[in-house]
Formats: sequence, structure tokens, C-alpha cells
Amino acid sequence: MKEWNEKWSRVAANGGASIPPVSNKGPDMVHVYNCHPFASQQIVQVGQEPGLVCCGGGALFVVATGGCKVESYSLEREGCPLICRFATMGTVKSIRHSTMGDYLVTIEEKNSATYLRAYTNWRYQAEEKSRVGVRLLGHLLRGASVWGGVQMEIIEIPLSERPVAVACCPITGDLLVGCENTLVLFTLRTQNQQNLSQQNLQSSWANTHQSSGQGQTSNQHLSILDFERCVILHLPKMTPKQVALCGGYVAVQAELEVLILKLETTSELKPLEESSDTNKSADYLDDQVDFLLIPRHQELLGDRAKDCDVPVSIEKTGLEDRRQYSLSYLLFRRFSPEFFQGCSVEETQLHSLQLYPMHTGNQSVSVDDPACMFCFFSLPTAGYLYSLKGGVELLSTYQYPEKVLEAVLTDHLLHVITKSALQCFTVRCAAVAARIEDPYIDTTMRACPPSSLDVCALRMQLFIGLRSVCVYGRHVILLSTADTETPEEPERSTQRRGLGRKWTISSAKEPSSVGHGWNVYVVDTVSPLTLYQEMDEYSQRYVETNPQAQSHRHLLSEAHLLLRASLIQTSKQQRDSRGETVASLQGDTDGPADEIASAETDGGELDGAFRQNCALLGDSFSRGSQKDCHLALPYYRMSGLSVTEIMSRNRPHPSSPHSFGPGFLFYLKHFLLEETDHILSQEAADEVIHIFSQSEPSMLVSVCASPAMSRVSADRTLQILQHLEDTAGVSVPMTITMATMMLRLDDLPQYTQLMERHAEMMLVYGFIEEPRLLLHGGGGGQNAHVRPTALSRQLANSQPGLLVAAMVALHENNKVQLEQVDHIFKELSCANSLQVDFWEAMLMASSQEAIIQELLFRLSSVYIDRLTNSETQSSLTLTTPRRRSLKSADDLINSCSHYGALYPWLTVLSHAHTTSPQHQEALHKLQSLLCGPSLSVGSVAPLLERLSEETVWGFSLHLLCTTRRGQYGQSIEKLLDRCPQAIIAFANHQLQDKHMALWWQKLLPELCKRTRASPDNSILLAALKETLVVVAMEMSPAEFLELIPDDGAASYFLPHLLTCSQRHLLAN
Repeated sequence: MKEWNEKWSRVAANGGASIPPVSNKGPDMVHVYNCHPFASQQIVQVGQEPGLVCCGGGALFVVATGGCKVESYSLEREGCPLICRFATMGTVKSIRHSTMGDYLVTIEEKNSATYLRAYTNWRYQAEEKSRVGVRLLGHLLRGASVWGGVQMEIIEIPLSERPVAVACCPITGDLLVGCENTLVLFTLRTQNQQNLSQQNLQSSWANTHQSSGQGQTSNQHLSILDFERCVILHLPKMTPKQVALCGGYVAVQAELEVLILKLETTSELKPLEESSDTNKSADYLDDQVDFLLIPRHQELLGDRAKDCDVPVSIEKTGLEDRRQYSLSYLLFRRFSPEFFQGCSVEETQLHSLQLYPMHTGNQSVSVDDPACMFCFFSLPTAGYLYSLKGGVELLSTYQYPEKVLEAVLTDHLLHVITKSALQCFTVRCAAVAARIEDPYIDTTMRACPPSSLDVCALRMQLFIGLRSVCVYGRHVILLSTADTETPEEPERSTQRRGLGRKWTISSAKEPSSVGHGWNVYVVDTVSPLTLYQEMDEYSQRYVETNPQAQSHRHLLSEAHLLLRASLIQTSKQQRDSRGETVASLQGDTDGPADEIASAETDGGELDGAFRQNCALLGDSFSRGSQKDCHLALPYYRMSGLSVTEIMSRNRPHPSSPHSFGPGFLFYLKHFLLEETDHILSQEAADEVIHIFSQSEPSMLVSVCASPAMSRVSADRTLQILQHLEDTAGVSVPMTITMATMMLRLDDLPQYTQLMERHAEMMLVYGFIEEPRLLLHGGGGGQNAHVRPTALSRQLANSQPGLLVAAMVALHENNKVQLEQVDHIFKELSCANSLQVDFWEAMLMASSQEAIIQELLFRLSSVYIDRLTNSETQSSLTLTTPRRRSLKSADDLINSCSHYGALYPWLTVLSHAHTTSPQHQEALHKLQSLLCGPSLSVGSVAPLLERLSEETVWGFSLHLLCTTRRGQYGQSIEKLLDRCPQAIIAFANHQLQDKHMALWWQKLLPELCKRTRASPDNSILLAALKETLVVVAMEMSPAEFLELIPDDGAASYFLPHLLTCSQRHLLAN
């Protein structure tokens, strides 16, 4: 720690002077950079020695030492002029300002008694009105406040215990008071009263940015602030020293303990549960009076915090408040009173407790639940920053070089004061907020430095006798009280190089004595953009000496977080300014519009700086180690640079002409593997080939297959690929790539020679290894647009079977979706040929039931379309014969289980029917599907309605459907009507097992009836004879006799009856 203090002493000794760019990293992981965050300072002329200061609402409040007077000064006007002054009712011991409601709350002492008071409408004291109203909490004045116009009001807030600390919620304006063993919560209420005198009034906090004496608008109603006591939290084992309140989060700090709670409300009416620990620990201190207990160090986060030994109970006090309250523990931390370097045990106490909300760019400041919530507290030698939302996490630990008196957290920096200096540390709030605002951070799309990044200390500013610090916007207010014989000269006019600071003293309305030992300083910090520019300039010095230094990347990361915090703040200001513009459309002021224009200008400059910083971070990670090289991709993407610009930034140094950073190669590979519409020029594409030929030759096939490389020089690429093949050996993907290059050169003989090197199945494996040789696109899922390559077009003409097999393999290996392949074949103008071949091949290869059913329906539709269109296209078919399918019906029946063998009776039906080969092929394939086990008849029945039963083939398809539905009786009737010669074949195939009874129940009666009507019909007589043979084999003689018709000829049926009797005798 001694070396650490010596390093800080050297930095502090230089003050604002120019020192070499040195980055020191102490044992506690704190980086120190010579960047100055301060732009100017001025001294506020106060009439009496200040004892307390606080700020808010654009004003600085100064309380005179030992006095009962508060003076307010404007922080938003040059010279910090006096706004007003007013007297208090007692000696102020603590003062806080609330942005919501624009009121002051004080802890005062008078006559050995302590009081809590709130001061509202304090700005009207600028009009030198002496009238002041004093009232109790909840008792609104009915006299002067109604008839006498606006006046400052002092609200007495009675308490049963002595107040020791107070805090205001920056979101709701609620008030939290810490007493000896309790916390009392007051909610801010607004009461509206009719202004009977019709005077021109204006709400107090609407005048926040206006000076005294300005004209006021007419308002019929006056808003009067009041408070309602709603909840008391009992902490019998903890004595608060500081408290904080923000959006339902409650923080309480003792000497060496910090407890963070979340107070939540619900509308459900539930009885409040009294904490049993309250009474048990009421005499906690009395029981331990004879012992000195040294507490052990303890840190409990999240749900574990409820295991701490600090019980908290809720007492609801609001009379009209029907809400129910519940508490959850978030954080408990206890420090041992050990001896810290430079601090005695007595000096080791916590201070600077702060809850800090942060709204993201898509949130309004008025939102009660901010996106991020942070908690900060500090020991004299170390500070701790926690994130409370989305899981409690320790973000940063700040190790101070010397004893720190106070600290204040802001969006961009942590300001701390020692006895002799103002110091600044960077914060990690923006890293947390960015990840909440943007879900794509920490992906290949966007990146952000981690919240665990080591903290950074910037150059300090020396002062004498600092006592307290507070911050409003970019104004840091310091109170110093140092007794000196020789007066200091703060009005230095020395211009420091590159800083452009000015040192001024505000004009005083009252003369002050020379040589006093106190001052109130207002130090303005530089804009985040200016500080970023200095960090950028500072980081360039590392590039000249050691581009891979960790300090260089760390400083760029610090600058990145600084810009992110500014962008979040700027977007929030733009949104709020637009809201104010909408609210003031009926006014005649152009202020909000000017603010929007200014914010948009600042936002444009910040965006440009942010993209520049992302490019620099991308450069750093592109040349970094293998561990973090992947971060080059998201940073380069956020930079907005083109791939050509990024390639120019990563050209190797002359000393190592073949050395490319792993991060750059990772970015380039991801760009080439990504399906984008960006096509590189020939020069850039040739450079990419050169880069990978030198760095990763094994990636050349994938590089050449990228759609971005379509303009690459084919001759040069062939030479490189040939050289690679000679050294690494022949591979199928490389052969296909070389054939593609030959195709670009229109050298078909060489193309054919290369493609014939390997068998078709080996070529299919090559396409599986690199699908982009056949198609581009498809990286975005099922709906992504795909397009065929030149090689796909060539295969469609010369090797359609290979193309279909390759597409099936790509689909089965999840390289392409079914709809995408359909689109490919449509692009190739093969929707009615190769596409159907692909579906048939997919039906053979696929094992997914959903895909099988989809393909069966598609193929059935195609076959029906071909059958219905064959008659109209017969003349065209004769002149220009269509390409034959890759698989015939017999091939599909033999190789695919979904195609069934044709029923024998179908052969009888279509034996005499002659059609074109294409028609016959479609008919047989459709009949085969209907004969197979997979096709659902119900799904294709609506499609078959288009087919007429007038034709034999149409009749056969309808008959198949009727039979598949199990309607055998109807099928028998149809066959006997249209084609009786097929009835026996139909019966022999279909009427078996459980349907055997239909032989004598349906078929035999139908044949007898029809034969009786047509006794000379030889086909029916032959069918009847065959039927009687089957019936005689299956029935007993008695049953057979019952089936013989009464008018039947005995001589015709007697042989069959004899056969039946003989079979029956043999069986018995």
C-alpha cells in the first residue's frame, strides 16, 4: 500500500501540469490515468461561513455555521447568483433537497430539542415577501395560503423519537426519517385548493429553472404539499447513522453495518404479521452491557440477507392507506472494526450511503420502477458499489490512496474528497444498464465491457481543507474550511495544455472579508464527449509503444462505458424534452424545441464517437489473444465500418507480412459464413483469398463458397487451390470448388473431368460438408430466402439425379428446409419435374411422420394434376416429350415402403386401357400410394372429386378409395356394374379373413340377381361359378342349402352342394 500511496502522491504533485502518459496499476486493481475530468471552477460568494451545503433543482443551498439561515444560489446561471435567503426555526444540523416537490427538509435543534421540518415554496422568498406560514403535518392552512397568495410554508413533522438522518426519494418525493431504532416513511401528498382571489400563481416546482421576478401564468388551482406518515420500520438491533430511499428501496447505515431492504405494496387486504423478534430483542443492549462484542465481517446477498441478525418489523400508520406492505432483504454487510491503514479504529466508520437509480434509454424519469438501482457506501479507505436489480451483485471495490471523507456517485464518475484533493473514479453503472436495455449485448451482434472491469482513477484536483461534496449535473460543489494565515489565490488563470479550463470567481452581491479560511467551490466537469476525446488521445500513445498493452484496451473500455452512459442519458433527455414540447404546444416559448435540437446534436456527436470507439476496440481485440478475439466481431459490427475498411485496418505490419490477428480472422470468417447481400469487389475478394491462403488454408473451400466472394478471380483462385491440393491432398469439397471455378471460366471439359473424379455418393458427402456450393441463403431459418448457385443450375441440366440426392442429403442433415428446396427448384424452373423427383426421394429417406404426410399429400396432388392435364397436353407431349422421372412406379414400389404393390384387380381394370407413358406413370404411382399403408384416404378424397368416374382409370381410383374406407358392399356393386370381369380378382384379394362372409352375404346374392336378369352373360355366369366354389368350401351343407335361391336350377347348384357335403364329411 506504501507504493500505491507514493504513486498517487506523484500524480497529485503534478496537479494540472503535463506529465508523461503513465498507467499504474496498484495491488488493488485500480488503474490510474492522466486524464483530467474538470473544466473550470468558480467560488460562490457567501456572506457567512458555511456549515452545511446541499444542492438540487438547479440550486445550491448553503447553511451558515451555527446560524439559522439558508441561502440558495443558482447553479445554472453564470456566477451562481443569489436566488433567495430565508431563516429557519432552529439550528440546522442536516439538510436535504427533494427534486420531486422542490422542497427542503431539515433536522434542526432549538432549546436542546430536535425537530424535523420541511420547507415548501421556498423560491417565493426571492420576491422579498416576509410572509411565512407554519403548520403541522396534515393541517393545511385556511387563511393566508388561500386569500393571501403564495407563500413559503414550514411544515412541522412531529416524531416520537429524535431524528438522526433523513433522505428524500428522487422518484416519488417520499421522505424517510431515521431515528434511533426506527425508520419512519412519509409519502408526499399534493392538495389542490381553489384560489379564491384569482391571483396569478404557479406551482412551486414549475419555477425550478426560472429566476425571481419573472412573469407568472394564470392558474386557477394551487398545489399544496403535505406528507402522510404511512409506515414505521422497527430495527431494534441497529442504530441508523444514514438512510437512503429510492423507488421502494430502503437503505440504512450504522457505524459498520449496511442493510438494504425492498418495501413493496399490494392492494390485497392481509393482516400484518408482527415480528416476534421485536419484543425479544427490545432489551438487546441491556443484556450485553457487561460485554464488548467485536462483530465479525459478514456479507449476505439476495435471499441470504434475511439470515442476518437484524430483525425488521413493519408498523402501518396511514389511516386512509389501504395498501399492505411487505419487506424483502436484499443486502446486509457488516465490517469488523479492524485497523485500516491510515485510520484508527475510531475513525473506521461507514459514510456516503447512496441509492442511485438509472433509467435506460426506453424509460422515462417519471417511471416509479427504474431499470437499474445501485447502492454505494464507503469506508475511509475503500468504497463499495452494488447493483440491486436482477440479482444483488458487487460491481466494484474502490481502494482509495488516502483517507476519504465523502463520496458521491453519478452516471459517469464517482467523486470522492480527501482532506486535500478532489478525486474521480470511473463507475460500472452503464455496463449494467446497457445489458438491461439491449438483450443482444454479449452476443455476436453487440458487446459491452463487463461490469467487473477494473476501476480507473483519473487525475485529481488539489484543494485545501475539504469537508463535504455534493453534485448536481456536471457541477461538483465543494466546501472547504481551512484556517490559513496566507490567503490562497483560487483565481488562477494558468491555461493547462489541452484542458482549456477557466478559473473564475462569481460576482458577489455583498463584499466578503479577505483571508477567510473557508470557500464554497463549484467545479464543472468536462462533457463526456470531451473526456472521451482526451481518453482517445491518451490511448493513442499506447498504440505507438505497445498496441497490445492491457492498459490500452482498458482505457478504451473506460471510454466506451463513458459514452454508453452519455447515450443513455441523452436519449432520456430527448424523450423528456419531446414530452415537454407536447405539453407546451399552447405556449409561446421555443425553449423545449431548442432543447430537443441541442440534445439531437449532442446525440449525433456521441453516436459518432461511440462508433469510433467501437472501431478502436475492434482493432484491439482483432490483434489480441485467442481468449478474447471473438469480441472483435460485435465491436466491428457496432462501428458501422464496411468489411473493406476493416480489412484495411488489419493489414499486417511490414515486419510480419503474413501475420493476421486471430480476432480479425474470426470476424472475417463470420462475415463470410454469414448470409448477407454484401458482395465484395474483385480486389477485396482476392485479398480475402490471399489472407486465408496465408493464415488458414483449410478454410479456403468455405471462403470460396461464400456468396460475398462471387466476384473473386477464378484463375488466381484455381492456382491457389491447385497448390493446396498438391500439398494437402485431394478432397471432395476442394474438387467441387475447383469445378465451380472452371464453370465460371466456361471450361466445361475441365469441369466434367473434375466432377468425374469421385462417385456420386462421394460428391453428395462433399455437398453435405459445404452446402453453399449448391445454394446461398437459408441461414435465417425456414422463411429465409435461398437461391441456387451456378453449380446447381449446371447439375439440373447435366446431373439431375446428383442434384436431387444432394438436396435430400442436405435436408436430412438439417442444412436446408423443405420449403427452401421447393424454392430452389422453382428458381431452376424444375417445379414439375425435379421437384417431384425430390419429393419422391425424400419419401424414401425421411423418417419424420409430419414430413411423410406432407410429402404424400403433395405427391398425390401432383399425380392428380398430371392425370387431369394429360388429355389437354397430349398434343404437346407428342411434339416435345417431357423428361422422364428419375424413379418409375416399379422403382418406387420396390424401394419405398410408402408405395404399395398394385392390387391384382387393378391390373384387370386397366388391362385394356391405353394412355401416354406419362399418364400411365402418374396413374400407377397414385394407385400405388393408395395401395400403400401410409396415405390417408380422407386427405386425398377432396382432390379425387376432380376426377370423373367415366374413365376406367378414374373409376379405378374412386373404387380404391371406397375399398380403403371399408365400403366393400358398395365396391362390389360398382364393379359388377362397370367391370364384372374383375369381381373375382377383387373378391379373392379383398374379401378375406373377417370380410370372408361378404362372399355369401353380398357377392353371391348380387350375382344371382344379375344372372337372373341376364342369363346369357358369360362373365356373370363364370363369376357366379367361382363364387359358389368358394362358398362351398367355407360353409356347411345345411347353410349352403339355405343360400340356394328358390327359383334356381337344381342341376346347376347340385355339383357344388355335393362338393360341400364331401368336404364336410372329410372334415368330420
